[in-house]
Amino acid sequence: SKQLLSPQQHYDWGLRAIKTVLSSAGNLLQLAKQAGTVTPLMEQEVCVQSLRLNTLSKLTFADSKRFDSLLKDVFPGVDHKDIEKEALRNAVKEVCSVVQVGEKLMDYNEDFKLYLTTRNPKPDLPPSSIALLSIVNFSTTRAGLTGQLLAVTIQHEKPQLEERKSALLAKEESQKVELNKLEESLLQELANAQGSILENKALIESLNQTKKNSVVIMEALAESQSLQTSLDEERNIYLKLAETGATLYFVIKSLSAVNCMYRFSLTSFLTVFKEALQAKSSGGGDRIDSLVATLKVLLYESICRSLFKADRLMFALHLVHGMHPEMFGEKEWELLTGQIVTDTMLRRQESQQAMAEKYPSWIPAELIPSVALLESATPTLFRELHLEDENLWNNFRNAKECEKEIPRSVSSQITPFQQVLVVQALRPDRLISSMQLFAQRALGVRELSPPVVNLKRLYQEQTRAEEPILILISPGSDVSQELQELAQQVVGPSNYVQVAMGQGQSQYALQQLRECAGKGMWLCLKNLHLVIAWAPVLEKEVNALKPHPNFRLWLTAEPHPKFPLVLLESSLKVTYESPPGVKKNLLRTYEAWTPQFIEKGHQPVRSQALFALAWFHAIIQERRNFIPQGWTKFYEFSNADLRSGADIIDRLCTGTGSIQWDFIHGLFENAVFGGRVDNNYDLEVLRAYLHQYFDRDVLGGKGRKKLAGILELPLSVNHKDYVKAITALPETDTPAMFSLPQNIDRSQQRSVAKGVLSQLVLVSRPSLEDEQFDKTRWTKDLSPFLHLWKRLNQGSDLVKLDQIPAPGEQDPPLLAFLLLERQAAIKLLQQVHSDLSRISKVIRGSLLLTTDVRGNANALLKHEVPASWCRKWEGPAAPIHWLRSLVSKTLALGGWVDRCQQGTLLQSPADLSELFNPSVFLNALRQESARRLNLPINSLEFVSHWGPGGGLSKAKCPVNIEGLMIEGALFDGHKLVECSRDSPSGTPISNCCVAWVPAGQTKNKDNLLEAPVYYNSLREQQVTSIRIPCPGSPEVWKLKSVALILKNQ
Repeated sequence: SKQLLSPQQHYDWGLRAIKTVLSSAGNLLQLAKQAGTVTPLMEQEVCVQSLRLNTLSKLTFADSKRFDSLLKDVFPGVDHKDIEKEALRNAVKEVCSVVQVGEKLMDYNEDFKLYLTTRNPKPDLPPSSIALLSIVNFSTTRAGLTGQLLAVTIQHEKPQLEERKSALLAKEESQKVELNKLEESLLQELANAQGSILENKALIESLNQTKKNSVVIMEALAESQSLQTSLDEERNIYLKLAETGATLYFVIKSLSAVNCMYRFSLTSFLTVFKEALQAKSSGGGDRIDSLVATLKVLLYESICRSLFKADRLMFALHLVHGMHPEMFGEKEWELLTGQIVTDTMLRRQESQQAMAEKYPSWIPAELIPSVALLESATPTLFRELHLEDENLWNNFRNAKECEKEIPRSVSSQITPFQQVLVVQALRPDRLISSMQLFAQRALGVRELSPPVVNLKRLYQEQTRAEEPILILISPGSDVSQELQELAQQVVGPSNYVQVAMGQGQSQYALQQLRECAGKGMWLCLKNLHLVIAWAPVLEKEVNALKPHPNFRLWLTAEPHPKFPLVLLESSLKVTYESPPGVKKNLLRTYEAWTPQFIEKGHQPVRSQALFALAWFHAIIQERRNFIPQGWTKFYEFSNADLRSGADIIDRLCTGTGSIQWDFIHGLFENAVFGGRVDNNYDLEVLRAYLHQYFDRDVLGGKGRKKLAGILELPLSVNHKDYVKAITALPETDTPAMFSLPQNIDRSQQRSVAKGVLSQLVLVSRPSLEDEQFDKTRWTKDLSPFLHLWKRLNQGSDLVKLDQIPAPGEQDPPLLAFLLLERQAAIKLLQQVHSDLSRISKVIRGSLLLTTDVRGNANALLKHEVPASWCRKWEGPAAPIHWLRSLVSKTLALGGWVDRCQQGTLLQSPADLSELFNPSVFLNALRQESARRLNLPINSLEFVSHWGPGGGLSKAKCPVNIEGLMIEGALFDGHKLVECSRDSPSGTPISNCCVAWVPAGQTKNKDNLLEAPVYYNSLREQQVTSIRIPCPGSPEVWKLKSVALILKNQ
């Protein structure tokens, strides 16, 4: 064994091991002799058994196999038997039952039951555990909550009624118990009776007495039932309030679909409900209506306090939709949120032109599909509008607040929500304002955003020692200073402890928690999202506390998906966001900068540069309110960037030498601020701001330019002078502050409206109940998709096409690209057709349900595009638009291929929005041009020509692009023009001729703006960039974020 097995340090093949084996074998042989079972092979069997017993446990798995093989060679014909433990097991079972827990056997009693309880509505359990559990769901149901709220209401409004109800129920139960006892005694007497029953007088008398008692009890039960009915009728007066409360609770419960931190417990809801009952009003029916109105307003304000500002309009609309379904007609809510399935979006360009001729000419072409959708979904509403009367709608079309200028003859005939749908179709740039007006009127509130949270009033009116206060903060905001000032006023600085959570602070935080809870002090744990794995420990510790009445636990955290649900629901939640606006941003900065820091060195240029830095930081932060036109995405410019920038200015602007502004530009652009920016055009905006603000013509002395063209900088180093300049700024930001176009509000409203509508889709989705198959629901909710797909493919044989043309080796680049594009589109079309066909067969019962079918169907039920489709092509987010775009683009590609094969592709205008990959088409055009010019592909540049004339007549492959929209400016056919306040957010632009030509032929590039071309208005996917003639410096137009957008298909 020592030679054949692996060399392990713990193996022992010496004399001690041999002695152990021999001693064990002797003991086994002695036992066998006593039992009289000795055989000729006994000694060999005992020796093998002893060897295996004392050696196998020490060997590795591989060596144990080799050791057994070695024993078979040394002791041939001897069986390798393990020790028989069955007798031991049976003996143990005779004494007690055992159960295996992990790797251990433990005593087990047949009466043992294990009950597990959790407050987590969705515990994370492995499938192996779930299979062993019998789950009983005690979560709140609508009927149960209605009964609970009704009891609370009666207890408050008419406590004597609830007492009579309780007493009646107790009496009724006792009578039922007594009746059951009579029945049992009767059966027992009958069972124990001996001899003839008819001759047993004692038994007959007992039976008669039992009958009399049962009659009395039955009469009492009938009387009790009658009385209970009358009491229920009296209690049902308050049923409306209870049902309203239950509906409200389930409306707010769905908010977690928007933000994981928006979770509210039943306890907090009952607190608001009881507060509403305290409202004073007249009695009778008016009292109920008054309580219902008070409850809605109190709950709305309470929940809004826990929501970020951007989500409050969504909540208001969701609340109205959940509480007042009678305000919405059939398909109207689905029309607003984009979930309606209709056949209005036709697939051919000729049909779109015919559709444009069908509607009045005063309706812009880009709004024709929305108007057609409105007519298809709500034909009765459309007839009431009388859109053919242009004079009737003239004021509405040009009004600044069009939601208030709907013609009176029309508004009197349609509902308030239908007015919102009209604004959505005809003036989408005012949709947010229209939804706000509708929600305010429906809820009976003056404004959707309640007053800003006052921490002192919150402490006095809402907080309790047992309930943590969780302050949800937005990135860049900090509530600790305000909280510290409050603590100094209320409990004093010595009774306030603040802990910034991070690595190594967990044990210290627990120690402070126990100490503060015992002494009645205040404790603030900052940035809890940084130690999210430790948060469950905090939750258990908080639940186990018995705090002093003066104790308060303040928690601050940013939203985090893994935040403990129980801690979320058991906390009083408040959101804290930095006040919006450049002015408030600058004031916060100068509150943090001390007068000594501003006056350091007594150099005005340094103080001015610091103000320019504060202005620059405020502008790039507040510009995020105009995404995607201000920035294409959210960049987290933070106070750390501001501190780094101030440190750089402090170093470079101190001394007598000249200031190296270019050095400041480079550091800010490439290290401090620009390091967060990953879009080249956003980086150009940042660079333009730096050149505009940190310029020797702006900073340095008297007679200089105004900062940003609107603010004259003080010439002093006095902190108060700069604060005075800040307080002179307007409260509301103007587009001129950001150098954005005057109509930026219209673009902002469109962008915000898309976000609100997408949130409404999330909270409106019903739960899929573990995603199980429900034939009724699948038939109802998926049939529209199946019918739409069938209609879209009528007259087309693409779904049945077997032979899909593929490019040949000799095909030119443009034709090869188009054939590959069409091939991929047809394959995707056929995959979608196959998936929808299988869903249809499952609904009909002709196909078994598979995992793939369930996944695709559940995605469509959620109004999401299935992941297997998105992997082939991202496309629109809504599955309805995705299916329409897929079919329309695939059909359009057939025309592109035909024109290319006929040689007429470049002779007619091209709409790039008809392609799945327009940027690849432009690369194929580049390759085609390089071949025709016989030049290397990297020696060509992309040029453009606007207006009539053959500006690119010498180019080999010019393409006339149509269907472009421009945002951020207007185009008069020759050059860019600034937008007015009333200009639409996007306007059609004249056709542009583009081509690839040898580099160096373009002249006068100084007056050309390199404008990006995006796939859609979200500015997420760039196609290319096109030069546009512009007056003045291109930097001015870069700050306006001028961009071209492909026509929306």
